[in-house]
Amino acid sequence: MVLADELAKKQRSISVAEFFEKNKQMLGFDSPTRGIITTIKEAIDNSLDACEEAQVLPDILVSVRRISNDVFRVVVEDNGPGIVPEKMPSVFAKLLYGSRFHQVRQTRGQQGIGISAAVLYAQLTTGKPTIVTSRTDAKNKAHTMSLVIKTETNEPEVLSHEEVDWILPHGTRVQLEFKSNIAARKKLIEYLKYTSIVNPHAKFRVEIDDESFTFERVSSEVPPCPVAIKPHPYGIELGVLKRMTAASDLPLKEFLVESFSKVGEKTALEICSSARLDSAVKVSSLGLESLNPLLDAMQTTKIPAPSASQCLSPITDELIVKGMEKEFELDFIKARTRPGSVYGGHSFIVEAAIGYGGKLPPEGSAILLRFANRVPLLYQQGACAITNAVQNVNWKSYGVSQSGLPTGPILILVHVAATNVPFTSESKDAVAAVPEIEREITLALQELGRDLKMFLSRRDRNKLQDDRARAICSVIPLIAAKVGEIVELPVPDTSLIEGRIMRRVVLKKSSAGGKVMIHIDNYTTKSQEISLYDISGDNAGDATVPPSFVSEMDGEYTKIWKVTLSAGEAFEVTYTGSGGGMIEMQGVAENLKVVVDLDV
Repeated sequence: MVLADELAKKQRSISVAEFFEKNKQMLGFDSPTRGIITTIKEAIDNSLDACEEAQVLPDILVSVRRISNDVFRVVVEDNGPGIVPEKMPSVFAKLLYGSRFHQVRQTRGQQGIGISAAVLYAQLTTGKPTIVTSRTDAKNKAHTMSLVIKTETNEPEVLSHEEVDWILPHGTRVQLEFKSNIAARKKLIEYLKYTSIVNPHAKFRVEIDDESFTFERVSSEVPPCPVAIKPHPYGIELGVLKRMTAASDLPLKEFLVESFSKVGEKTALEICSSARLDSAVKVSSLGLESLNPLLDAMQTTKIPAPSASQCLSPITDELIVKGMEKEFELDFIKARTRPGSVYGGHSFIVEAAIGYGGKLPPEGSAILLRFANRVPLLYQQGACAITNAVQNVNWKSYGVSQSGLPTGPILILVHVAATNVPFTSESKDAVAAVPEIEREITLALQELGRDLKMFLSRRDRNKLQDDRARAICSVIPLIAAKVGEIVELPVPDTSLIEGRIMRRVVLKKSSAGGKVMIHIDNYTTKSQEISLYDISGDNAGDATVPPSFVSEMDGEYTKIWKVTLSAGEAFEVTYTGSGGGMIEMQGVAENLKVVVDLDV
């Protein structure tokens, strides 16, 4: 037919670069605002993976500068092992090109799309090439290339290539220019902040136009690089098995032992017997009629789960806590790392943490930080299995209000480390609903919920005790004064009564007749080293005990006294003033101190 001939003339193959050029939203470039965050994310992922593989402490520079009204220049520079010049064009300017796709281990980047997609987005919006500089060692010069992607063929095109001097002995620098806007500035800073929390061994230097700041590392140890393992029989599909057998000349038993993890000779013979196949048959000769029962036998035979300790690199409880404490002021923080588990033959580990109080917003939903393989997930929170798992926990049973997510001054962190994170799309914004992963998240959060409940109960008990203690300190002296007035005798010393009741360090502040008095009694059984802070409009220039330090800001004076009190000793200072302000002491355990401002 003529129509069929005409249609045939229009039909042609589509390169992957052409496809993603028209469907850039699938890779996280769905808006100019988001494009800048996705670009930086992909570049940082590559830098962190490279540094960890080389066992180098990452020192990463991120620079964002406005070139014109809507064009920005983004630079990401690292101190990793660098890239050999022969591979630079393909690494940065060819989609689906990489070294990690076929490896069964935890990595941030995996498909070989991310940074190449950023290069494609840059040339699509500004037409400008990406400039890459890389150096592999101090003996050789750095190589700088100007690269674009030929979208019709998905092949790199090198516009220029030269050897240059560079200050870094090894590393990589990528520079892209594209149309965007900095409306997502807050989101970008959040991304960098959260990345520093789950990568506590990395240092990030950030320059956004004329502003610069640093996220320091809190660990000087590079995490062990995950080791690639063989695929597990439970995670294999028929098409993959067919391709593997076609490329092998081994007998069936040796093929099973050599090609899959946790399969020894005994297990291999059990699989052969269950599939009713000769263990000596060449696997390349097996057809579909034999591969189907072989696959069934592989997935029904009891085979141990792959070892998570080799192929995964969890953050660990200690470093999660350090990372969170670096960026958030919290009253309570706990972290949990669950034992390794498996879904569909893929190893994974769930880590979680809860922070409470401090300077977190007192109202509204909890702050939820989601991570996969040490990468923040900033978008599609509602479509993520992590969010669903958090919402399905009964937080009310742990003393926390709940409306979907828990409410109040709460921060929840969940990290899924896996050899193959089941994302809902190529943009890697949300984790898919896999029952095994959701179950591990729930168990981790329930453990943390019990810890939080204990903290809240202890805090409430301490608050009640503090309220009673303050009442005693305020009321007993008043009662003593009234009694003395009635019986017309001097006011009795109530400190012994207070001491027997309190067994704490009691700080009192009062003012009368233009004089301010601060008095501390150590009713504990141990010596206490105390830092007394008094912040008010009084400069305490005539204090009976001169303060160790005085500073003034906006008419407010901060006075500090350093005092050591043995058990039963007291300290007192008076000065001319009107009182008010704030009084506090540090160096004493929270459950052993009482602060009373008698003027309030």
